[in-house]
Amino acid sequence: MAASRSEFGRLLHAWRDRLSPADAGFAVTVGRRAPGLRREELAQLAGLSVDYVLRLEQGRAKNPSAQVVGALARALQLSRAERDQLYRVAGLLPPQDGTISTHVSPGIQRLAARLGDVPIGVFTADWTLVWWNSMWSALHGDPAELPAAERNLARALFGDGPARATLRPVRSERGEEAFAASIVADLKDAVSRYPADARLGSLVQELRGASGAFAHYWATATLAPHETERKTIRHPEIGDILLDCDILIAPGTELRMVTYTAAAGSSDAGKLDLLRVTGGRATSTSP
Repeated sequence: MAASRSEFGRLLHAWRDRLSPADAGFAVTVGRRAPGLRREELAQLAGLSVDYVLRLEQGRAKNPSAQVVGALARALQLSRAERDQLYRVAGLLPPQDGTISTHVSPGIQRLAARLGDVPIGVFTADWTLVWWNSMWSALHGDPAELPAAERNLARALFGDGPARATLRPVRSERGEEAFAASIVADLKDAVSRYPADARLGSLVQELRGASGAFAHYWATATLAPHETERKTIRHPEIGDILLDCDILIAPGTELRMVTYTAAAGSSDAGKLDLLRVTGGRATSTSP
């Protein structure tokens, strides 16, 4: 077991050194000595503490969970083969066929990282958020502050846990019912294609029992393609921001890349610029 922990840490360190900071969305400054990602950068991308990443690399942390290993694999932009190797070294079975994939390919991550001025979140087929950039955190709040299981849009809309409690008010031009129904329809479609996915089945069972609205949409919603729609996000510091929301499907995957943009020169583009500068934090303090 000690040898496995040592090998897990060796792989983490080697793959961290290999990954270009620019490909991960970090600015490369003059005088930077780290050949790849710094430990704190990996921790930020994976939603983990720096101390925990250090203990993993040193072989002092035991039995990382599948969620932790998956988060590290995405943060390190591993290939599927490398991801599976990391799972096995951690003493875990790699994700099996017939279940919803949480793998975000290096190409998709590099593309999203180069669009750093745009709030971007990457969701799986069951609307679980698995990747986001700093602008997404500035606009919607930092998903890393939520338990991994709560980073799910359906839970945010229909659950009664931390995801719903931290969801910032969003108003859709299509109306809240149309948006909510489309998310449930997507889950129905996912269940039809992944009947053996226990995590998905548990999510649906939980929400059908906890939310009358979810149960209603489950019985009535029909699948429809997602189209560009305008949404107003009420930010606690910036106020209302009207943005175009697009949902892009990554070719060859079932990942949904959600983006928010505003027309150049508009007041809402100016608000996005302010978010970029402040990170979504308060811009002034009361005397």
